[in-house]
Amino acid sequence: MTTESTSVPSSPGPWPAAGPAFGLASLAPRRGTSGRPAVRRRPAPARRRSGVLPFVAVDGLAVLAAASFLSAAHHDARLLLPVAAVVLVLDGHAGLYRPAAHVRALDELPALASRAGFAWCLAAAGVAAFTPALAIGPLRLCAAYGAHLVVACLVRALILARRRRVARERPRSALVVGGAVAARRFASAAVQHPEYGVRPVGIVGVPEQGGAPRQGGEAGMPVLPVLTTTEEIHRAVIQNSVCDAVFLDDDPALVSLFQQYGCTTWRVGGERRDGPMGEHLWGHAWHRIVPPGERPGLTAKRALDIALAAPALACALPVLLLCALAVRVADGPGVLFRQERVGQHGRHFTLLKFRTLRPSDDNESATRWNVAGDRRMSAAGNFLRKSSLDELPQLWNVLRGDMSLVGPRPERPYFVAQFSKVHTGYAARHRMPVGLTGLAQVHGLRGDTSIEDRCRFDNHYIDHWSLWQDVCILLRTAAGLVRPTGS
Repeated sequence: MTTESTSVPSSPGPWPAAGPAFGLASLAPRRGTSGRPAVRRRPAPARRRSGVLPFVAVDGLAVLAAASFLSAAHHDARLLLPVAAVVLVLDGHAGLYRPAAHVRALDELPALASRAGFAWCLAAAGVAAFTPALAIGPLRLCAAYGAHLVVACLVRALILARRRRVARERPRSALVVGGAVAARRFASAAVQHPEYGVRPVGIVGVPEQGGAPRQGGEAGMPVLPVLTTTEEIHRAVIQNSVCDAVFLDDDPALVSLFQQYGCTTWRVGGERRDGPMGEHLWGHAWHRIVPPGERPGLTAKRALDIALAAPALACALPVLLLCALAVRVADGPGVLFRQERVGQHGRHFTLLKFRTLRPSDDNESATRWNVAGDRRMSAAGNFLRKSSLDELPQLWNVLRGDMSLVGPRPERPYFVAQFSKVHTGYAARHRMPVGLTGLAQVHGLRGDTSIEDRCRFDNHYIDHWSLWQDVCILLRTAAGLVRPTGS
């Protein structure tokens, strides 16, 4: 089948679906309630302490304050609205509308100053270029810029101070994921410094050798239960209204699980992230793990799919008709081959291909890994596979939204279940839309090649996704069509 074994291990790993409970009633109760946690039917989505609206309003107020230092001729919406739009776009892109819990206005000063300065200089240049008679003088421009910055910083400082006060008074329940000792140390720092707004209520860890997990810790560390099964995690999230999951170690499966519960996921340490000094919890550097569906640019990715797939399908119509005719003549009725595949978030869809081989039954179609070299394949089918023309109908899957042009290649449910048990991180490939081509394919990982290597390339693509990377992969795929190898 492949270069790796696909035998199923005897146990599903360190996260069984059910197991002995370890007294979830001992989880820290919510403040202002009895020691018995309130049970709800399903997890509540994570609640943000403050939305983006107050910070957007601050930028609008700052632009109006700056306008008061300009002449009456400049109080035109044609000037103020573009300035406000540029400031909103730049500040939003910089993450200034979702600051960290403990960030201060002084930490944000360089980011605010540079973006406001760019917006007003751009406005002044535009006015001077198109209406020289209304050009903004340097003194007025500096005064407007200064007023904008002062108002923005002072009002943001008040909002941030209130957010810190609310965080201290009403901390969010959190589960810490990682080794027992490191998790207790992090939990101890969070408990001793409530100004960060995080209140650990349990530790998610791998079962310890030699018996049940300990619930105590070293001297001075909080006593928290250790959760070892998905059932315990589910109950803890419901009973304690858990809003945050803090990861000390990488675990894509658990990250996906907590994001499905609506929890905000955080990573302590890891790769270096640029940002204000507020991105830490008592010296523990951390950053938010953004769910794939929330990544900026995914709308542009979908727009790119439609913009390229629609004309490609129209231009390829003569080729599609010739391929269909060849299949009909060589192999008889049934030109299209439909097969169930697993897409984003594990959703099943029907993938379309030109039929190159008629399987003996549905079981062979669902469980046979590779049909390359099968003597039942006609010359037409063999040519379609080697040239990859049999994949052309999948452009319709792209237009339907089942797939993207670029992404991990979709696989059949039978093999997804097998590979997920054998290869770490295989299930994490479904964080992004599956694709017609991908990073693994442009590196030659097609057909009967290493599943482990494909998995590694697919997850690397997802972790470092960008729209430009998609364009590069499409160009490399197009270049590779001149020397087809088949799949």
